[in-house]
Amino acid sequence: MPNLTHLTLDYLSTAIILLDDESRVTYLNTAAENLFEVSGRNLIKQTLQSVFVDTTQLFSAMQRALRNHASYIEHELMLTTHAHNKLHVRCTVTPVRLETHCLLLEFHPMDRPLKLAREEQMLDQTQANRLLLRNLAHEIKNPLGGIRGAAQLLEQELEKPGLREYTQVIIQEADRLRALMEKLLTPQNASHYSALNIHEVLERVRSVVLAEMPENLEIQRDYDISLPALIGDKEQLIQVILNIVRNAAQAMHGKGRIILRTRIARQVTLIKQNHKLAVMVQIIDNGPGIPPALRDKIFYPLVSGRADGHGLGLTLAQDFVSQHRGTIEFDSEPGCTRFTVMLPLP
Repeated sequence: MPNLTHLTLDYLSTAIILLDDESRVTYLNTAAENLFEVSGRNLIKQTLQSVFVDTTQLFSAMQRALRNHASYIEHELMLTTHAHNKLHVRCTVTPVRLETHCLLLEFHPMDRPLKLAREEQMLDQTQANRLLLRNLAHEIKNPLGGIRGAAQLLEQELEKPGLREYTQVIIQEADRLRALMEKLLTPQNASHYSALNIHEVLERVRSVVLAEMPENLEIQRDYDISLPALIGDKEQLIQVILNIVRNAAQAMHGKGRIILRTRIARQVTLIKQNHKLAVMVQIIDNGPGIPPALRDKIFYPLVSGRADGHGLGLTLAQDFVSQHRGTIEFDSEPGCTRFTVMLPLP
């Protein structure tokens, strides 16, 4: 029979961890699993070192609470999980005597207001980017028509049939660019939404990138195959993931490891809307990291870390994710860059 205490705590949006008298985990609620990206089932009877890399500050707060037989609040606590997530939280430690439980740890993320501010800024930035891309597409469409027409006239004047191969390249590339410009100018409501499996999207991207860089690039799967279907535009989502994965592979010059990870997230807020469930997709690479000078403007159009980059890949990715009412974020340091895409489930 389910434990009533656990059932009650599972409804809380606050992350809760219960410990026994030997500081081993006896319970995590759903909010804690989401916050720390861990499985409560795997952590039962494990120590806190199984959750966090450094527990010195947290153990100090626990000892104070036990020594004084009263709640103790650590207002500024920095925690790093084994998934390399860095969290800034306020932690309340409370001694309890409830079945096998001895301590109750309650975690409140301190960066939630910052997250909301970032999402609002992302919306404003996405609107500005979309306007810029539409203007850019308008400016490019007209010269493309002229280039294509000139190539057709040139083809008629060529005496050697073999030379027409080159004019055909010009015509085909002009058509391809024109199709891209039309896509940028297409209204959002023209997207083709349907039920889809996010793992089909990831597998398509994986096969494409490995075909481009087959020798020294490793792309690992870390999928939660129990994820339900989401509603979205499959081609747009393929483009989102492809742009991120391709950037990672190019930053590593085709030599390194990329992890494609999927998880379910519960009780999340995306673009000021609460969602009971969301799909979380993470793209993690062990490359050199994003240069600090680019991190604040990585989603701006025409900003690229490569000399031959056009700087539109992440801008389009952010735009497409925004159209799905989701969010895209990243954290980066040398040896580990992680992009996290959150997409709400119906």
